[in-house]
Amino acid sequence: MERSGVLAAAGLGAVAGMRSFSAPAILSILLARDGGSVQGRIEQALSSKVGGRTLSMLALGELVGDKLPNIPARTAPPALAGRILSGALVGAALARRDKQPVLGPVLLGAAAAVASSFAFSALRRFATQRLHVPNIVAGLLEDALVAMAGTRLLAALK
Repeated sequence: MERSGVLAAAGLGAVAGMRSFSAPAILSILLARDGGSVQGRIEQALSSKVGGRTLSMLALGELVGDKLPNIPARTAPPALAGRILSGALVGAALARRDKQPVLGPVLLGAAAAVASSFAFSALRRFATQRLHVPNIVAGLLEDALVAMAGTRLLAALK
């Protein structure tokens, strides 16, 4: 696997750990930009206008929902499983896009999602409990980081 593929799978996997729908939404933009070079059914669905809009709406909903007090922790088993699947999905799609073996990027994307989920959960808990940053402010800062990472990844993956 090439260095750029490793960085892309790890980067999008880390984004999936912060916001599970943002990573596939970012990937959707990348695949749509690639146009006709998309191969598999999943990649075609991700790169379609309907798929891209749906993922964007889900990502926006997640950004809003993240600030609500009754949302379970991202490290709770169902939420963590979704983030793992998101990281694995983006890893697989990136590998297929680059015509590379899939297993490594799948594992890397999933592992980055797990690491990011726990790291950003701890960071947010530290910010809100120790630094007394309001939860909404901490969430908005994390949203900004997701947007910045997504923008940088899209620029790097031309």
